[in-house]
Amino acid sequence: MILNMKLKWAIKLIAVALITVTFSCQPDEIGNGNGLTATDMDASFSVTEVSGVNNTYMLESNNSYITSSWNLGIGAGFFTGGNSEEVFYPDAGTYTVQHKVSGIGGAESTVSQIIEVETSDPLFGNIVRGGKFDTADDIAEWTVLNISASGAEWTFADGKATIQGGGWNQKAIYQAIEVVEGQTYNIDMLASSTSGIINTWFEVFASATQPVDGNDYSAGGILASINYWSGCGDTPFSGLLSEVGCGDTVYPGEPGKFIAEATGTIYLVIKCGGENLLDGISIDNVEMRASN
Repeated sequence: MILNMKLKWAIKLIAVALITVTFSCQPDEIGNGNGLTATDMDASFSVTEVSGVNNTYMLESNNSYITSSWNLGIGAGFFTGGNSEEVFYPDAGTYTVQHKVSGIGGAESTVSQIIEVETSDPLFGNIVRGGKFDTADDIAEWTVLNISASGAEWTFADGKATIQGGGWNQKAIYQAIEVVEGQTYNIDMLASSTSGIINTWFEVFASATQPVDGNDYSAGGILASINYWSGCGDTPFSGLLSEVGCGDTVYPGEPGKFIAEATGTIYLVIKCGGENLLDGISIDNVEMRASN
């Protein structure tokens, strides 16, 4: 009995000693010789045009990492992906693609490449001109529609178009766009407000009716909106209009949908006004694309 008890205590002491030795060999910080930091991660990748498909590229990397994420240079940030990604850029432009990999111990490595897209896709390209408001040429594509004499103003700065004001006044911006009869298009944009709005409407129209200064515009019906009375916009917001907006549209549940009745010129009109826009509503990345 006494021998068994001594044996048990001896086994316990040996176990404690082994645990002590094991932990005493580990450095206090990751990367100080414990083998937890990867040193051979390779985030490089190749870019290959996909044959027979407009503006489509294959991004391919290797497997020397635990996780892989991609940033396609379209303003959406990084997303978790695989070793290869097929990407489509409908619009002409310069895109900085980044591939970030993570290894053991949280080590990271990032590699960037630039893709130059020379021409927009003839079907799915954005047919709005100057929708990013980045340059003087972008801004020149838009015309201000002076519905109210004063009290609401559109300004263009920092890559955005912003409307501010109140007193139940309103103004719009618009541009002429060529469409094809029977084609369905989707209109969307980034919309944001740092303060929210009070008793305010923000509405999008597309119609063959040309805007005229001094006259309100509602031709073709509201395609998408932010409407205080319908329950949105009263608190700060930022996101796609199709997601942060609300209110009646021509096609309920399908904000921004437009079907061209004839081939020719239509006018994309973005109108806003109301009692108090507080810090205003800003828009960016205005798009109108043909859908499938």
